Amino acid sequence: MEPIERPGRAPARAVLREIGPWLTAVDPHFVREFQRHQLDQRLWELYLWAAFREGGYDVAHGEAPDFRVSAPGIAFAVEATTVAPSKDGALAQHPNPQTPEELAAFLNGYMPIKYGSSLTNKLNRRSAAGKAYWEEEGADGLPFVIAVADFHKPASESELGSMTYTQSAIWPYLYGFTTDWEMVDGKLVINQRDLSSHTFKGKTIESGFFSLPGAENVSAVLFSNAGTIAKFDRIGVLAGYGPPNHRYMRAGVRYDPNPNAFEGKRFFEEVGAEGYSEGWADELQVFHNPRALRPLPRECFGSLNQHFFEDGNMVTYCGVDAVLSSFTVILHATDDVDAESRKPLS
Repeated sequence: MEPIERPGRAPARAVLREIGPWLTAVDPHFVREFQRHQLDQRLWELYLWAAFREGGYDVAHGEAPDFRVSAPGIAFAVEATTVAPSKDGALAQHPNPQTPEELAAFLNGYMPIKYGSSLTNKLNRRSAAGKAYWEEEGADGLPFVIAVADFHKPASESELGSMTYTQSAIWPYLYGFTTDWEMVDGKLVINQRDLSSHTFKGKTIESGFFSLPGAENVSAVLFSNAGTIAKFDRIGVLAGYGPPNHRYMRAGVRYDPNPNAFEGKRFFEEVGAEGYSEGWADELQVFHNPRALRPLPRECFGSLNQHFFEDGNMVTYCGVDAVLSSFTVILHATDDVDAESRKPLS
């Protein structure tokens, strides 16, 4: 049985049936690609559509760029992309870091190169008519946003998917700097350090996507590590689509407002329990381009996590109890315990 066909995935299937027709009507390739070789990319687009609609926007789905998002007095264009597995070259073999040193090399070298490949492909793309995304009909003159998600290493029965631990690699690549921290007299001190490049196994790319030629046309980069089938499951449970004898548990890390905190607050909650709430856009992060020709207005994403580079420093506006990363465990109570029912579903 395919993972999406398991009983525990009933909430996700129900949600997909509800929102899928909104996008498939204008894209004849959507269903075929969703069922075959571009499931992650199409799932990411469905997630973005739902998040924009949740925010009260009208969303027009096109081919290039993917979305024109609008509300009274606000409009911007969005092109979606994903980080996919590398088929050859220095990045073909996933490092699978096990030690702090290996993880640092992975986040400082491997992942910025992966993000950079996806983002620069969109930056440098030109249509048959020679137009960039921000020059296409319906996008010309509007703030242009690239929305990226990491799907390069899916979850397995023993390991979490890469999207749960790679978000800390994207902002150093976008802005061309990183930070080091230390505790001094009981207070957290953060020091900024400029980056010129990212290297992994002999492959090197320039750091600072927003400083690349032409990147001034990219108003912001939108990122989420939650545009996965697990999000569709949780939203489906909240909408009343949970199947009998199933419970959905969510574990992860939330933002800690303590100014001396150097890591987030861990949580473990049951989806649908009293007091539990969740929206489509909760995990979205907006990285604004300080060099943008057409800046994306801050009010476009209200209370969501937004990052700016102001007066030489990175400034973050973070929602209350914002989720930084999470994973979902689906529990199925059954009298018939077999190999299939023991497999983790998320």
